[in-house]
Amino acid sequence: MAPDAHYEHPRLVPIYDALDPDRSDLEPYLALAAELGSRRVLDLGCGTGVLALLFADRGLEVTGLDPAAGSLAVASGKPGAERVRWVHGDARALADLTPPVVVDLVTMTGNAAQAVTDDDAWAALLRAAHDALTPNGHLVFETRLPEARGWEVWTPEATRTTRDLPDVGRVSTWTEVTDVSGPASSPTVRFTQHFAFDTDGAVLTSHSVLRFRSREQVTADLAAAALEIIEVRDAPDRPGLEMVFLARRHRGPGSGHA
Repeated sequence: MAPDAHYEHPRLVPIYDALDPDRSDLEPYLALAAELGSRRVLDLGCGTGVLALLFADRGLEVTGLDPAAGSLAVASGKPGAERVRWVHGDARALADLTPPVVVDLVTMTGNAAQAVTDDDAWAALLRAAHDALTPNGHLVFETRLPEARGWEVWTPEATRTTRDLPDVGRVSTWTEVTDVSGPASSPTVRFTQHFAFDTDGAVLTSHSVLRFRSREQVTADLAAAALEIIEVRDAPDRPGLEMVFLARRHRGPGSGHA
Protein backbone atom coordinates (compact mmCIF):
# COMPACT_ATOMS: atom_id res chain seq x y z
CA MET A 1 0.00 0.00 0.00
CA ALA A 2 1.10 3.56 -0.67
CA PRO A 3 1.70 5.58 2.51
CA ASP A 4 -1.05 7.98 3.59
CA ALA A 5 -0.71 11.55 2.32
CA HIS A 6 0.23 13.03 5.68
CA TYR A 7 3.34 10.84 5.64
CA GLU A 8 4.36 11.88 2.10
CA HIS A 9 2.77 15.17 1.00
CA PRO A 10 5.44 17.91 0.78
CA ARG A 11 3.21 20.34 2.67
CA LEU A 12 2.06 17.91 5.37
CA VAL A 13 5.16 15.91 6.25
CA PRO A 14 7.21 18.92 7.45
CA ILE A 15 4.49 19.83 10.00
CA TYR A 16 3.77 16.28 11.16
CA ASP A 17 5.77 16.58 14.38
CA ALA A 18 4.53 20.09 15.13
CA LEU A 19 0.92 18.94 14.94
CA ASP A 20 1.60 16.20 17.51
CA PRO A 21 4.25 17.68 19.83
CA ASP A 22 3.44 15.61 22.93
CA ARG A 23 5.24 12.28 22.47
CA SER A 24 5.09 11.14 26.06
CA ASP A 25 3.57 7.96 24.63
CA LEU A 26 7.12 6.95 23.64
CA GLU A 27 8.53 7.06 27.17
CA PRO A 28 7.39 3.52 28.09
CA TYR A 29 9.31 2.17 25.07
CA LEU A 30 12.48 3.91 26.17
CA ALA A 31 12.00 2.55 29.68
CA LEU A 32 11.39 -0.96 28.34
CA ALA A 33 14.57 -0.90 26.26
CA ALA A 34 16.51 0.03 29.40
CA GLU A 35 14.69 -2.64 31.42
CA LEU A 36 15.57 -5.32 28.85
CA GLY A 37 19.15 -4.12 28.44
CA SER A 38 18.65 -3.68 24.70
CA ARG A 39 21.65 -2.60 22.63
CA ARG A 40 20.35 -2.82 19.06
CA VAL A 41 16.86 -1.69 18.03
CA LEU A 42 14.76 -1.89 14.87
CA ASP A 43 11.91 0.64 14.78
CA LEU A 44 9.33 -0.56 12.23
CA GLY A 45 7.22 2.28 10.87
CA CYS A 46 9.67 4.84 12.26
CA GLY A 47 7.98 7.78 10.49
CA THR A 48 9.81 11.04 11.09
CA GLY A 49 12.27 9.28 13.39
CA VAL A 50 11.28 10.62 16.80
CA LEU A 51 11.66 7.33 18.69
CA ALA A 52 14.63 6.15 16.64
CA LEU A 53 16.55 9.31 17.50
CA LEU A 54 15.61 9.05 21.18
CA PHE A 55 17.06 5.54 21.20
CA ALA A 56 20.21 6.78 19.46
CA ASP A 57 20.53 9.57 22.05
CA ARG A 58 20.79 6.82 24.65
CA GLY A 59 23.65 5.13 22.84
CA LEU A 60 21.72 2.31 21.17
CA GLU A 61 22.46 1.06 17.66
CA VAL A 62 19.27 1.89 15.74
CA THR A 63 17.68 1.02 12.41
CA GLY A 64 14.54 2.89 11.36
CA LEU A 65 12.36 1.46 8.58
CA ASP A 66 9.39 3.14 6.92
CA PRO A 67 7.57 2.91 3.55
CA ALA A 68 7.13 6.69 3.35
CA ALA A 69 10.08 8.37 1.65
CA GLY A 70 8.80 11.79 2.69
CA SER A 71 8.83 10.90 6.37
CA LEU A 72 12.31 9.41 6.10
CA ALA A 73 13.55 12.59 4.41
CA VAL A 74 12.38 14.56 7.45
CA ALA A 75 13.90 12.00 9.82
CA SER A 76 17.27 11.94 8.09
CA GLY A 77 17.48 15.74 8.19
CA LYS A 78 17.19 15.98 11.97
CA PRO A 79 20.16 16.58 14.30
CA GLY A 80 21.90 13.31 15.10
CA ALA A 81 20.25 11.46 12.20
CA GLU A 82 23.61 10.13 11.05
CA ARG A 83 23.59 7.78 14.06
CA VAL A 84 20.58 5.89 12.68
CA ARG A 85 20.46 3.50 9.73
CA TRP A 86 17.41 4.63 7.73
CA VAL A 87 15.73 2.06 5.46
CA HIS A 88 13.02 2.89 2.92
CA GLY A 89 10.47 0.12 2.38
CA ASP A 90 8.20 -2.30 4.16
CA ALA A 91 9.35 -5.29 6.21
CA ARG A 92 10.26 -7.22 3.06
CA ALA A 93 13.10 -4.78 2.47
CA LEU A 94 14.95 -6.20 5.47
CA ALA A 95 15.72 -9.44 3.63
CA ASP A 96 17.80 -7.60 1.01
CA LEU A 97 19.96 -5.50 3.33
CA THR A 98 23.72 -5.91 3.59
CA PRO A 99 24.80 -6.11 6.32
CA PRO A 100 21.60 -7.70 7.62
CA VAL A 101 19.65 -6.12 10.45
CA VAL A 102 20.18 -8.11 13.66
CA VAL A 103 18.69 -6.60 16.82
CA ASP A 104 17.58 -7.54 20.31
CA LEU A 105 14.49 -5.30 20.26
CA VAL A 106 11.91 -4.52 17.56
CA THR A 107 9.39 -1.73 18.19
CA MET A 108 6.20 -0.59 16.47
CA THR A 109 4.55 2.49 17.94
CA GLY A 110 1.64 4.74 17.04
CA ASN A 111 -0.56 3.25 14.34
CA ALA A 112 2.22 1.19 12.75
CA ALA A 113 0.84 -2.25 13.63
CA GLN A 114 -2.75 -1.36 12.76
CA ALA A 115 -1.79 0.25 9.46
CA VAL A 116 -0.91 -3.21 8.14
CA THR A 117 -4.45 -4.25 7.30
CA ASP A 118 -3.88 -7.26 5.05
CA ASP A 119 -3.55 -10.59 6.87
CA ASP A 120 -0.75 -11.89 4.65
CA ALA A 121 1.22 -8.65 4.96
CA TRP A 122 0.75 -8.70 8.75
CA ALA A 123 2.01 -12.30 8.94
CA ALA A 124 5.01 -11.37 6.78
CA LEU A 125 5.80 -8.38 9.00
CA LEU A 126 5.75 -10.50 12.16
CA ARG A 127 7.96 -13.10 10.51
CA ALA A 128 10.40 -10.38 9.41
CA ALA A 129 10.51 -9.07 12.97
CA HIS A 130 11.19 -12.61 14.21
CA ASP A 131 14.00 -13.09 11.70
CA ALA A 132 15.66 -9.79 12.65
CA LEU A 133 15.72 -10.67 16.35
CA THR A 134 18.51 -12.40 18.17
CA PRO A 135 17.50 -15.51 20.12
CA ASN A 136 15.49 -14.32 23.13
CA GLY A 137 15.16 -10.88 21.55
CA HIS A 138 11.92 -8.98 22.05
CA LEU A 139 9.16 -7.42 19.95
CA VAL A 140 6.93 -4.73 21.46
CA PHE A 141 4.02 -2.94 19.82
CA GLU A 142 0.69 -1.33 20.61
CA THR A 143 -2.73 -1.89 19.09
CA ARG A 144 -6.15 -0.52 19.99
CA LEU A 145 -8.81 -2.68 21.62
CA PRO A 146 -11.62 -3.28 19.11
CA GLU A 147 -14.19 -3.62 21.90
CA ALA A 148 -13.42 -0.06 23.06
CA ARG A 149 -14.70 1.19 19.67
CA GLY A 150 -12.40 4.19 19.84
CA TRP A 151 -13.30 5.30 16.32
CA GLU A 152 -16.75 6.33 17.53
CA VAL A 153 -15.26 9.51 19.01
CA TRP A 154 -13.27 10.37 15.87
CA THR A 155 -15.78 12.99 14.82
CA PRO A 156 -14.95 16.39 13.30
CA GLU A 157 -16.26 18.10 16.45
CA ALA A 158 -14.28 15.98 18.91
CA THR A 159 -11.02 15.90 16.95
CA ARG A 160 -10.78 19.49 15.72
CA THR A 161 -7.60 21.27 16.81
CA THR A 162 -5.92 24.49 15.73
CA ARG A 163 -2.24 25.34 16.07
CA ASP A 164 -0.13 28.33 15.11
CA LEU A 165 3.01 26.91 13.54
CA PRO A 166 6.21 28.92 12.97
CA ASP A 167 6.73 29.85 9.29
CA VAL A 168 3.45 28.11 8.41
CA GLY A 169 0.68 29.98 10.17
CA ARG A 170 -2.53 28.66 11.65
CA VAL A 171 -3.44 25.09 10.74
CA SER A 172 -6.71 23.42 11.74
CA THR A 173 -7.14 19.64 11.66
CA TRP A 174 -10.06 17.28 12.13
CA THR A 175 -10.93 13.64 11.48
CA GLU A 176 -13.97 12.03 9.89
CA VAL A 177 -14.66 8.27 9.91
CA THR A 178 -15.91 7.18 6.50
CA ASP A 179 -16.44 3.42 6.89
CA VAL A 180 -16.34 0.61 9.44
CA SER A 181 -16.47 -2.91 8.04
CA GLY A 182 -15.70 -6.50 8.96
CA PRO A 183 -16.45 -8.52 12.09
CA ALA A 184 -16.77 -6.79 15.47
CA SER A 185 -13.71 -8.68 16.73
CA SER A 186 -11.51 -7.39 13.90
CA PRO A 187 -13.03 -4.35 12.17
CA THR A 188 -11.38 -2.29 9.47
CA VAL A 189 -11.85 1.45 9.95
CA ARG A 190 -11.41 4.01 7.18
CA PHE A 191 -11.14 7.68 8.00
CA THR A 192 -10.10 10.98 6.47
CA GLN A 193 -7.93 13.61 8.13
CA HIS A 194 -8.39 17.21 7.02
CA PHE A 195 -5.71 19.94 7.19
CA ALA A 196 -6.86 23.55 6.66
CA PHE A 197 -4.23 26.27 6.16
CA ASP A 198 -5.30 29.79 7.07
CA THR A 199 -2.56 31.44 5.01
CA ASP A 200 -4.08 30.53 1.64
CA GLY A 201 -7.29 28.67 2.51
CA ALA A 202 -6.01 25.33 1.23
CA VAL A 203 -7.60 22.20 2.69
CA LEU A 204 -5.64 18.99 2.18
CA THR A 205 -6.89 15.50 3.01
CA SER A 206 -5.24 12.23 3.95
CA HIS A 207 -7.12 8.93 3.76
CA SER A 208 -6.17 6.19 6.23
CA VAL A 209 -7.16 2.60 6.99
CA LEU A 210 -6.58 0.82 10.30
CA ARG A 211 -7.23 -2.76 11.36
CA PHE A 212 -8.41 -3.37 14.93
CA ARG A 213 -7.32 -6.88 15.97
CA SER A 214 -8.54 -8.67 19.09
CA ARG A 215 -6.18 -9.92 21.77
CA GLU A 216 -6.99 -13.49 20.75
CA GLN A 217 -6.17 -12.80 17.11
CA VAL A 218 -2.88 -11.07 17.87
CA THR A 219 -1.93 -13.92 20.21
CA ALA A 220 -2.53 -16.46 17.45
CA ASP A 221 -0.66 -14.35 14.88
CA LEU A 222 2.37 -14.04 17.14
CA ALA A 223 2.39 -17.78 17.81
CA ALA A 224 2.29 -18.45 14.07
CA ALA A 225 5.42 -16.29 13.72
CA ALA A 226 7.22 -18.24 16.48
CA LEU A 227 6.96 -15.35 18.93
CA GLU A 228 5.89 -16.04 22.51
CA ILE A 229 3.90 -13.44 24.43
CA ILE A 230 5.61 -12.43 27.64
CA GLU A 231 3.09 -9.82 28.74
CA VAL A 232 0.17 -7.73 27.51
CA ARG A 233 0.22 -4.33 29.17
CA ASP A 234 -2.28 -1.51 29.27
CA ALA A 235 -1.05 1.59 27.45
CA PRO A 236 -0.29 4.00 30.34
CA ASP A 237 -1.37 7.10 28.40
CA ARG A 238 -4.55 5.49 27.00
CA PRO A 239 -5.79 3.08 29.70
CA GLY A 240 -8.56 0.77 28.61
CA LEU A 241 -8.14 1.70 24.96
CA GLU A 242 -4.93 0.01 23.83
CA MET A 243 -2.92 -3.15 24.41
CA VAL A 244 0.88 -3.21 24.45
CA PHE A 245 2.19 -6.64 23.45
CA LEU A 246 5.63 -7.77 24.59
CA ALA A 247 6.76 -10.96 22.85
CA ARG A 248 10.02 -12.89 22.63
CA ARG A 249 11.78 -15.00 20.05
CA HIS A 250 12.97 -18.27 21.49
CA ARG A 251 16.46 -19.59 20.88
CA GLY A 252 15.93 -22.34 18.35
CA PRO A 253 18.07 -25.05 16.76
CA GLY A 254 20.21 -23.75 13.95
CA SER A 255 19.76 -20.09 14.77
CA GLY A 256 22.54 -18.03 13.26
CA HIS A 257 22.08 -14.91 15.39
CA ALA A 258 24.27 -14.21 18.36
